[in-house]
Amino acid sequence: MRFDVITLMPSMFDALTGEGVVGRAIGRGVAELRLWNPRDYTTDVHRTVDDRPYGGGPGMVMKYRPLQQAVESALAQAGTAKVICLSPQGTAFDQHRARAIAESRLPLLLIAGRYEGIDERIIERYVDEEWSIGDYVLSGGELAAMVVLDAVIRLLPGALGDADSARQDSFADGLLDCPHYTRPDEIDGMPVPAVLRSGNHQAIRRWRLQQALRRTGERRPDLLQGRRMTAEEETLLAEIIAASGDAEQTQEQ
Repeated sequence: MRFDVITLMPSMFDALTGEGVVGRAIGRGVAELRLWNPRDYTTDVHRTVDDRPYGGGPGMVMKYRPLQQAVESALAQAGTAKVICLSPQGTAFDQHRARAIAESRLPLLLIAGRYEGIDERIIERYVDEEWSIGDYVLSGGELAAMVVLDAVIRLLPGALGDADSARQDSFADGLLDCPHYTRPDEIDGMPVPAVLRSGNHQAIRRWRLQQALRRTGERRPDLLQGRRMTAEEETLLAEIIAASGDAEQTQEQ
């Protein structure tokens, strides 16, 4: 799957492509990443990519023409691509969106803005959607673009050593992940739950699902609202609620 990024700081992406899941996926040809710097499309000696905003105010705005030519060059090579602008004003990027992009295999072109933002006419002419990775402001869109790349690429077939890893991630089925443990069996007086050492795969699967439901209810109850529960999930959730009530009664006594 092809990914293109418009960025004034292409070297930032070395941290993403040089190591880890994304680096290996690119090395194996699972994903292809091209970086486009608007400075390469400037014509003045200073390679100017920003200017003062109309109407006044602090900061600078990325100029239209260098951005336009970078986008046009990327689209000329990629062909059809979904153009995304990373912006705190965009809709929330989540696991569902990452999965949809990975399954579509449609080339993705990300615009990583800087300064106070980019000329709005770029958004009006080229951008299909604006995405945000959270309700906060970053110095630029590069980190947000890397988050999107990592989240999508790891879902591509062949990106992970074990395909089940992605299926068991937090949010993969709308729930947070369950706790994980590794050897030794006990450390500093803290043992691994006995069920995980039992060898009973059905019991382990049930325990993990119950723990995922517990964590989601405690930390992200919004994820359970409107969720279509299976009969097993409803049973496990009832057990969690009952156990919580028993614990509260014990504390009161």
